[in-house]
This record gives sequence, structure tokens and C-alpha cells, in this order.
Amino acid sequence: MSKDVQVVEIIVDGGYQPNIVNLKAGQLAQLKFTRVNEKGCLDTVQSNDLAFSAKLPVNEEVTIAIAPQEAGTYAFSCGMNMFKGKVVVA
Repeated sequence: MSKDVQVVEIIVDGGYQPNIVNLKAGQLAQLKFTRVNEKGCLDTVQSNDLAFSAKLPVNEEVTIAIAPQEAGTYAFSCGMNMFKGKVVVA
């Protein structure tokens, strides 16, 4: 596995920006979520596909480390599954 870490910053404001994240397989990645708006159900981000769930306090960066080994598309969403994004691994 390469020592290079893929870092993606995701702004959470009425959805995820960007809502599609492209990563390379077999490389450690950090998804850095920053929630900037108190409204809605975006106080949690979760992914069954990537086995994570985290609370997102307003104006605090939350880093989730993942190391996807297999190419594919992996979903993530808010706690109520209303707002969605995906990680595309190649």
C-alpha cells in the first residue's frame, strides 16, 4: 500500500459538496467532513458500505479514515438516508 494519503474535503450544507468522491483502490484516504449549517438531518454521516458512522458538529472538521481495497461505488448518507453521496474507487 502506498504511503500517499488521499484527502478529500466535503462541505456539508444542505447536502454534500462534492457528493461524488473519486479515490484510488489500495490507498489510505481521509474524508474530511465540515458541516456549516445546523438545519436538516445532516448531523450524522454514515456508510454501511464503508463501515463508518460519525456525528458532525457544526463548524468542526470530522475526519474519517478509510482504505478501500476493491474498485467499486460505495454509498454514504445522512442519518435519515435523505441526503446521499458516493465514493467511487478505481
